[in-house]
Amino acid sequence: MSLESEVDLPGGAVLPGALPEALRAELVAFRRDLHMHPELGNQEFRTTAAIKERLERAGLRPRVLSSGTGVICDIGTDGEAGTDSAMLAMRADIDGLPIPDMKTGCPYRSTVPDRAHACGHDVHTTVVLGAGLVLAELHRQGLLPRPVRLIFQPAEEVLPGGAADAIEDGALDGIGRIIAVHCDPRVDAGRIGLREGPITSACDRLEIALDGPGGHTARPHLTTDLVTAAARVVTDVPALIDRRVDSRSGLAVTWGRVESGHAPNVIPQHAELSGTVRCLDLDTWRQAPDLVVAAIDEVANLHRAKSEINYVRGVPPVVNEAGATELLRDAMIARRGVEAVEGTEQSLGGEDFSWYLERVPGAMARLGVRTPGERTVRDLHQGDFDVDEHAITVGVELFTAAALLDALR
Repeated sequence: MSLESEVDLPGGAVLPGALPEALRAELVAFRRDLHMHPELGNQEFRTTAAIKERLERAGLRPRVLSSGTGVICDIGTDGEAGTDSAMLAMRADIDGLPIPDMKTGCPYRSTVPDRAHACGHDVHTTVVLGAGLVLAELHRQGLLPRPVRLIFQPAEEVLPGGAADAIEDGALDGIGRIIAVHCDPRVDAGRIGLREGPITSACDRLEIALDGPGGHTARPHLTTDLVTAAARVVTDVPALIDRRVDSRSGLAVTWGRVESGHAPNVIPQHAELSGTVRCLDLDTWRQAPDLVVAAIDEVANLHRAKSEINYVRGVPPVVNEAGATELLRDAMIARRGVEAVEGTEQSLGGEDFSWYLERVPGAMARLGVRTPGERTVRDLHQGDFDVDEHAITVGVELFTAAALLDALR
């Protein structure tokens, strides 16, 4: 594999450039194969095997995580874990979502019922794989100045996220900085969005059971009107929270499921609610469980309902470190010019990449996947989500440039 073109950098350094066409086509095919065979968190055995096989074919020594899914692979250390200088890590998440693929007529539509790569993890995986293949070739040519680690992490969609398990398995041992991308259907392919500081929100999950004696709808005064109690939890808890935290923290309780009752004239004995708690501010996120549980109990008690609350801790916000953000910016500018970088807002979406940033500095870029000029936005976590596959080339070149520039700092 030869690497086409070069970009001259200040100080006379040379940055290997564009991907060979054969590798570009191979990566598109690899992504489409993953897209056709999505696997849920901690079940990504086929995906893991495909990643491992391709890395081994490139002469590398990937290691499958002890959980059985996910891969770690060092480049430039002759297969030995660790190095005298702190490595740059590149992270991809490899799991799909439990939703049906609705892309009618698409030749690479999911072949697995009720499973889809509707968040772009197939693209993230392909980008890190492609970067690894390019960097392995540079290492063989003596052009990789510092070792790099690839992290293919399972179960990002499963709270509190597979990142914690990967870290426990040594993913960050010897790492000085970590970078990642996430597909963004609002940004054109060929561009990235960057933001220093928080770029995602914290995300937790709520599961609530309400119970009461039940009764006849003709006599609600003699029992606990559980449907009304559930309705008041839905409306009053977010309102209470709004008045108990600084509004700038962005703490939001949003419901996704409410179930109760079976007949129109029977007050039920049981109701269930579930939803999410999202927060823009790290300090407020740390207080959120106590605040939210207290508000739920307060409303439930007011309506004489017994509450059982399962507050599932999720992930903190992804907070981009200044140096890592600048590295991604410089890498993109070196590849495609200053106009290829745009600012981005903080999202209310959650991402378990944040767990890595609790340990080492790093940053996540938003990878543009919208075809330029297209007006329809195929949003994340929707069954018709797809990408402009030019984004794969952009992501690979971004990461390879970041690896080379990181060694110059």
